[in-house]
This record gives sequence, structure tokens and C-alpha cells, in this order.
Amino acid sequence: MRWFGLGRDRSKLGRYIDQHGISQKELEKSGVSRATISRLCSDDTHQPTISTARKIIHFLQKYDSTIDYRDFFNM
Repeated sequence: MRWFGLGRDRSKLGRYIDQHGISQKELEKSGVSRATISRLCSDDTHQPTISTARKIIHFLQKYDSTIDYRDFFNM
């Protein structure tokens, strides 16, 4: 799915951070590499390791405590 007409595909995670004004750069503060974040934000079929998913979810829970793995990943 293209988001905001920027010509790029976005995953559920990518759309969530776009809607909440969180940049991919900000998401790097979770301890996940830039390349992994880029893949996770653009491809719903790419599934992270449990460790990576935990880091991202823990970081996003600072913004919304109701965030869960199932919101973004098929785990």
C-alpha cells in the first residue's frame, strides 16, 4: 500500500509510525538496525525475530501502551 502518495509501499508498522509522526530514524532508538527497520516498514511479509519485535514493541509502548505484536507482525 502506498502512503501519503510518497511512492513507497508501507507495511502495517510503516503506516502506524507515519500516522503517529514517528520517523524511522526515531525508531532506530529501539536498538534495531536501520536496514531492518526499513524492511519492516515497507514489507508486511518480512517478519522480525522475537528479539527484534520485542525491541520495537517496547519502544512503541512509550507512545501507546496498548501496542501488541499482533498489531504489526504475524507471530
